[in-house]
Amino acid sequence: MNVLLIVYDNDSYISHFPIGLAYLASTLRNAGHVVSVYQQDIYHYPDEHLTLYLDKNEFDVVVISVIGGYYQYRKLLSLSKAINSSRKRKEFSYLIGGHGPASAPSFFLQKSGADFVGIGEGETTIVELLNAIRHGNKQEIQQVQGIAFLTKRKKYGGGGELFVTPRRSLIQNIDEIPMPAYDLFDINHYSLMRMPNISHNARSMSILSGRGCTFRCNFCYRLDKGFRPRSSKSIIYEINFLKDKYNISYIDFSDELLMSSVRRTVELCDAFIEAKLNIKWSCNGRLNYADIPTLKKMKEAGCVFVNYGIESLDNATLQVMHKGLTREMVIAGIENTLEVGISPGLNIIYGNINEPLPAIDDAVEFLLKYDDHAQLRTIRPVTPYPGCELFDIAVQKGFLRDVEDFYENKHTNSDLLAVNFTQHSDEDIYNALYKANMRLIDRYIENTKCSMRKTCEKLYKNRDASFRGFRQT
Repeated sequence: MNVLLIVYDNDSYISHFPIGLAYLASTLRNAGHVVSVYQQDIYHYPDEHLTLYLDKNEFDVVVISVIGGYYQYRKLLSLSKAINSSRKRKEFSYLIGGHGPASAPSFFLQKSGADFVGIGEGETTIVELLNAIRHGNKQEIQQVQGIAFLTKRKKYGGGGELFVTPRRSLIQNIDEIPMPAYDLFDINHYSLMRMPNISHNARSMSILSGRGCTFRCNFCYRLDKGFRPRSSKSIIYEINFLKDKYNISYIDFSDELLMSSVRRTVELCDAFIEAKLNIKWSCNGRLNYADIPTLKKMKEAGCVFVNYGIESLDNATLQVMHKGLTREMVIAGIENTLEVGISPGLNIIYGNINEPLPAIDDAVEFLLKYDDHAQLRTIRPVTPYPGCELFDIAVQKGFLRDVEDFYENKHTNSDLLAVNFTQHSDEDIYNALYKANMRLIDRYIENTKCSMRKTCEKLYKNRDASFRGFRQT
């Protein structure tokens, strides 16, 4: 079958590599399907261009995957309108997936006009679904695990409403999943993504070290429980492939948690060192595992940045979040990270259940003390995405009616409140966030100014011939 994967425009100059679609592409191709990629993210085509593209070409299945953000929801609706406007719409099936649609399949099916929603890991499900569609067997479609669809649509006929199959158990050995189909995507574009502490001439790429997370934060949504690591051998093979094929010298481990345990982290680093990969890399980490020996091993293996989900410095709030952290653990882990010479990513949000307003000022002082300015850091409000515990609490307390209320009315921007779970007014929270983020922005600008002044001084007083220009990016 001919399958079109659509990479939506995220309104960015440089886009993150769509690794989920790339995994689906390789799986589909291995199953004998013909895969094409529509890269709106790179070319910034207007949505109407997609309608014309579908009119001019022949596809059996069209696929879009989105996360649960306000922008992504509205983009999905706009692209769905373009897809459903194609004069060939009856000739192809429309499948949507990702954390957004999977959390509320009935709502997304109604809003998008899609034929199917994929729920959970898609590599096995999509192959089985395409085979069932190809056979035109309605009963076979209903037996595919990991999908939802509306049987009232005559095409997959029935007279019922929402049909949700039991979700497939997770792929336990994820080394069996084919490597992403890099050749179908414009790697010269994605490799230009600038990551923390990357050199000017380095080319970067995102890969996964595993899937899932062992923790259950109340604001986080995922269908899979636990963590399934890839083998070191599999990861090293992929890195060497990217080095040889595309001259990649910086790897961003973009999965939820490379540091799933001290043992796992050390074993992976030892394998990197033994393989002499000679790359820089960044990852997401856990502060309860950020001890000096582990971090030294990571630095030796090439790690230059660890992104930490701190979220709050208030111990009561951390307990409500189920973070498995305390303020003391956070500070110790960040100090350890800085001591060994790795940049820490300091992610803080505000507004979980009954979080005190002074937590914002506390977070600012923490950031001013420990941020090394590898990235600009600001504080955002917490967002209760459908599928997470916090969303269910919001509905129970009457803060939200349902998924539609969240997407259509409340979640308008990630830096604005969707739901206020605190004892403070929206106005007080916005005033505190404004003052806090103005201080953080001013400090970041001041740090940039100081750095550029030092460069200027070195240039003219020391006659620094290695200088490459102030406008270099």
